[in-house]
Amino acid sequence: MTAPVSADPVAGEPVAAYKRILQRIIDKRPSGMRLKIAHALGKHKSFVSQITNPIYPVPVPARHLDTIFEICRFTPEERAEFLDAYARAHPARAPRSSSAGGSGHRILTIEVPLLADPKKQEALEDLIRQFARRVADLLQ
Repeated sequence: MTAPVSADPVAGEPVAAYKRILQRIIDKRPSGMRLKIAHALGKHKSFVSQITNPIYPVPVPARHLDTIFEICRFTPEERAEFLDAYARAHPARAPRSSSAGGSGHRILTIEVPLLADPKKQEALEDLIRQFARRVADLLQ
């Protein structure tokens, strides 16, 4: 089985450039990060593989950037590097200021119980994020 490639390698290069940054960042994180992203986005892991692998021409949807930044815990430097490359690839739809109100999101802080099990804590927080996104999608 051969890996899919863009029909026009030059046209796909800006997308591949930011996807290489994303791939590098995800590879530095603990295993299972792609699955966590899939759960947070409400998508299949194969979708996450397509949007994080530079070989595939599928772009990362701008509406998913804040979630990916949050789940992967991008540093400010990583976020700036990624957003610069993203803006070069998609100048018309690049977010102006992710997580600062420019991306159509509002940050709410809520209090949740502190659980003894870190995996359960993470699952609780992911569930709350998914719930908020799904309710917002229904209301749009």
